[in-house]
Amino acid sequence: MQLVRGKGLLNAIVINDSTDSDTAWNICLKLRDNGLLAKPTHGNIIRFAPPLVITEEQLLDCVLIITNTLKGFEKTSS
Repeated sequence: MQLVRGKGLLNAIVINDSTDSDTAWNICLKLRDNGLLAKPTHGNIIRFAPPLVITEEQLLDCVLIITNTLKGFEKTSS
Protein backbone atom coordinates (compact mmCIF):
# COMPACT_ATOMS: atom_id res chain seq x y z
CA MET A 1 0.00 0.00 0.00
CA GLN A 2 1.36 3.38 -0.91
CA LEU A 3 -1.16 6.04 0.03
CA VAL A 4 -4.45 6.52 1.88
CA ARG A 5 -6.42 9.59 0.87
CA GLY A 6 -9.86 11.04 1.34
CA LYS A 7 -12.01 13.18 3.54
CA GLY A 8 -14.14 12.03 6.43
CA LEU A 9 -15.32 8.49 5.79
CA LEU A 10 -14.95 8.74 2.01
CA ASN A 11 -11.50 7.27 1.59
CA ALA A 12 -9.37 5.45 -0.94
CA ILE A 13 -6.28 3.29 -0.76
CA VAL A 14 -3.82 3.63 -3.61
CA ILE A 15 -2.17 0.26 -4.12
CA ASN A 16 1.52 0.47 -4.98
CA ASP A 17 0.95 -1.19 -8.34
CA SER A 18 0.32 -0.26 -11.96
CA THR A 19 -3.12 0.78 -13.17
CA ASP A 20 -3.10 -2.35 -15.39
CA SER A 21 -2.70 -4.67 -12.39
CA ASP A 22 -5.56 -6.68 -10.93
CA THR A 23 -4.26 -6.43 -7.34
CA ALA A 24 -6.90 -3.88 -6.25
CA TRP A 25 -9.63 -6.06 -7.76
CA ASN A 26 -8.31 -9.14 -5.94
CA ILE A 27 -8.16 -7.21 -2.66
CA CYS A 28 -11.78 -6.08 -3.19
CA LEU A 29 -12.82 -9.70 -3.74
CA LYS A 30 -11.09 -10.73 -0.53
CA LEU A 31 -12.66 -7.79 1.35
CA ARG A 32 -16.04 -9.00 0.08
CA ASP A 33 -15.27 -12.53 1.29
CA ASN A 34 -14.41 -11.01 4.69
CA GLY A 35 -17.69 -9.05 4.86
CA LEU A 36 -16.87 -5.61 3.47
CA LEU A 37 -17.79 -4.18 0.07
CA ALA A 38 -15.36 -1.83 -1.66
CA LYS A 39 -14.95 -0.65 -5.24
CA PRO A 40 -11.77 -0.77 -7.31
CA THR A 41 -11.16 2.36 -9.38
CA HIS A 42 -8.54 3.13 -12.05
CA GLY A 43 -6.97 -0.31 -11.61
CA ASN A 44 -4.90 0.39 -8.49
CA ILE A 45 -7.23 2.38 -6.22
CA ILE A 46 -9.78 0.98 -3.76
CA ARG A 47 -12.64 3.29 -2.79
CA PHE A 48 -14.57 3.14 0.47
CA ALA A 49 -17.92 4.89 0.89
CA PRO A 50 -19.70 3.68 4.04
CA PRO A 51 -23.31 4.66 4.74
CA LEU A 52 -23.78 7.91 6.63
CA VAL A 53 -25.65 6.03 9.36
CA ILE A 54 -22.72 3.73 10.21
CA THR A 55 -22.11 3.28 13.93
CA GLU A 56 -18.73 3.55 15.60
CA GLU A 57 -18.76 -0.20 16.31
CA GLN A 58 -19.47 -0.98 12.65
CA LEU A 59 -16.73 1.40 11.58
CA LEU A 60 -14.21 -0.29 13.87
CA ASP A 61 -15.28 -3.69 12.48
CA CYS A 62 -14.63 -2.36 8.96
CA VAL A 63 -11.19 -1.06 9.92
CA LEU A 64 -10.34 -4.49 11.34
CA ILE A 65 -11.49 -6.22 8.14
CA ILE A 66 -9.45 -3.84 5.98
CA THR A 67 -6.35 -4.23 8.17
CA ASN A 68 -6.52 -8.03 8.29
CA THR A 69 -7.20 -8.32 4.56
CA LEU A 70 -4.27 -6.09 3.63
CA LYS A 71 -1.97 -7.96 6.04
CA GLY A 72 -2.93 -11.16 4.22
CA PHE A 73 -1.87 -9.64 0.91
CA GLU A 74 1.43 -8.40 2.38
CA LYS A 75 2.27 -11.96 3.43
CA THR A 76 1.52 -13.41 -0.02
CA SER A 77 3.45 -10.71 -1.88
CA SER A 78 6.61 -10.99 0.27
